Amino acid sequence: MSGQDIHSKAIVRKQAVWLLIVGIVFIAANLRAPLTSVGPLVSFIRDNLHISNTMAGMITTLPLLAFALFSPLVPKLARKFGMETVIFISIIFLLIGITLRSLSGIIVLYIGTAILGLAIAVSNVLLPSLIKREFPERIGLMTGVYSISMNLMGAIASGISVPIAIGAGYGWQGALGIWGVLSFISILFWLPQMKRNKEKASVSPHQTDDRHVNLWRSSLAWQVTLFMGLQSMVFYVLIAWLPAILVEQGISSDQSGWLLSIMQLALLPFTFIVPIVAGRMSSQRPLVIVTAALLLTGTLGLLYGNTNVILLWIIVLGIGGGFAFSLSMMFFGLRTANARQAADLSGMAQSIGYLLAASGPTLFGYLHDVTNSWTIPLWILVVASVLILVFGLGAGRERTVCSANQ
Repeated sequence: MSGQDIHSKAIVRKQAVWLLIVGIVFIAANLRAPLTSVGPLVSFIRDNLHISNTMAGMITTLPLLAFALFSPLVPKLARKFGMETVIFISIIFLLIGITLRSLSGIIVLYIGTAILGLAIAVSNVLLPSLIKREFPERIGLMTGVYSISMNLMGAIASGISVPIAIGAGYGWQGALGIWGVLSFISILFWLPQMKRNKEKASVSPHQTDDRHVNLWRSSLAWQVTLFMGLQSMVFYVLIAWLPAILVEQGISSDQSGWLLSIMQLALLPFTFIVPIVAGRMSSQRPLVIVTAALLLTGTLGLLYGNTNVILLWIIVLGIGGGFAFSLSMMFFGLRTANARQAADLSGMAQSIGYLLAASGPTLFGYLHDVTNSWTIPLWILVVASVLILVFGLGAGRERTVCSANQ
């Protein structure tokens, strides 16, 4: 083989890597925006459709239930059809779900929400595994890259929902439906991976080091799962109800929507930095302690702090959320030996974890309906922050699910 041929192949490989990175960035951009766009619009949806706070909370809860029910099946689908193919099909269904949700009517609202939840569950589970397979030496960096994309679009979605719905006159349907454009663009950017998936399957159909571990009997896997579930519950409760909490404290709807965006913007630098730092540490326990301290401080600030410095509590919560999310994503790769185990642990953690998280928004809405106050619901977040510390200290130890079971 000539030097020119070698150079050409190197260029092709480099281009393929960059195409994959761009594809991952666009896929990740779809994983929060369709969900975070709902929070600032909950009151408008509730009043327009004449539903209770509990039913309004179900708009956020349904995708989490879809994550919980579908996540264990995703690794099996990926092994049968290939990760790239399953992700591609899921984004098509995400576009369908977003379109249905933006149509008028309670029934299609919930059907579309359920479909987009099933679609998002696929990439939630598979992206950590894909990164471990394709970038085994750069897990922290690539986790940071896709986390930034996911959370940046989530923050933008929260901030522009009310302006699109009210200012631009598109209503809540238009504000939710606009994210179908992003899904369509992502489909186009993921197309090159379909050809790559076929080539990879024909060259290396069998994976090496494919040791099977019964994760359901692993205490470490359960610690990762509960850490992931609790941090998800805290995040989605805040996404669903933080604007309403702030409105009740005298802040306008527009301002509360932007404060929710600021919370998500505050976590952005840390969703990039924390995975890189965590990947270089033998034990992530110090990061877990910082995470719990931030979440506790922010929640207690919302409960008892001065409303004149409400921005401080929002930023602290955002940073804590950034730490928690980043660690939960990193644990899938750090606590496993190969891509298959990472997918299985991701599927287990997101199944049980999101089942736990799904209870949050609906329970919050119900408790507010019963008590006409946010005090008791916010104390649930205080307890969750303490449990995040407990389970995070177990998940942060330098072990894998293999060594932990030996």
